Amino acid sequence: MTRVVVTGAGGGIGAALARRFAADGAQVVVSDINPAAASAVAEEIGAVAVAADVASEADVRALVATAEKELGGIDLFCSNAGVLSAGDENTPDQQWDRDFGVNVMSHVYVTRALLPTWLDSGTPKRLLITVSAAGLLTLLGSATYSVTKHAALAYAEWLRATYAHRGLIVQALCPQGVRTDMLTGGDARGSGSAALLAEGALEPSAVADLVAGSVQGNQFLILPHPEVAEYYRLRAADPDRWLGGMNKMQRGFEQRASS
Repeated sequence: MTRVVVTGAGGGIGAALARRFAADGAQVVVSDINPAAASAVAEEIGAVAVAADVASEADVRALVATAEKELGGIDLFCSNAGVLSAGDENTPDQQWDRDFGVNVMSHVYVTRALLPTWLDSGTPKRLLITVSAAGLLTLLGSATYSVTKHAALAYAEWLRATYAHRGLIVQALCPQGVRTDMLTGGDARGSGSAALLAEGALEPSAVADLVAGSVQGNQFLILPHPEVAEYYRLRAADPDRWLGGMNKMQRGFEQRASS
């Protein structure tokens, strides 16, 4: 039976992942910064709840230790927790630090805790990092999200390139709009792209279904919105044209906001 840990699992994609893996017969640890939310999901699916702030290395190490004790080991770690803040170059340093801690350093802390026992263990281990299409492209209206999600993707790529031959399977989940509080809540409003992303947004359960199939394979990028692959190709093939198109979109947002 697969032993799975999911962070940011009190709601949204994380809760959907926890529900899907539990339905497939996995033993699951549900983790979230909100203890009540984690407990509610865990009680629903018969899992173990662990409250943790993934921006804290001490919390991440405690989460891993608890999961290993409760489950007897970890086969799949879904490093899913993330935050979104609208803002630009004037966003306060405190917000940059928070977003970098959750969206980037959390993955570093996870691997510091897991890799000493995972590497060369003789059994392949799997790390799923929830990045976002913003890590492949960008997100207008949020400098912190765009920058930190690019960094998260870069770290996932580095892990895959460095440790694949030692039994570590790293996959990056990169959805566009998903109907979660991150898209519809206060932090997303004013990000410019929120309304656009909402048009093609998927339900979290649909993303979880795709992930459940994808973690049976080895592909690095998991793209719930297939069109993202084409956008990524266009960005790489002609960056100037792609950036020009993004700036045109930004001007459109500004014009609508002022009218």
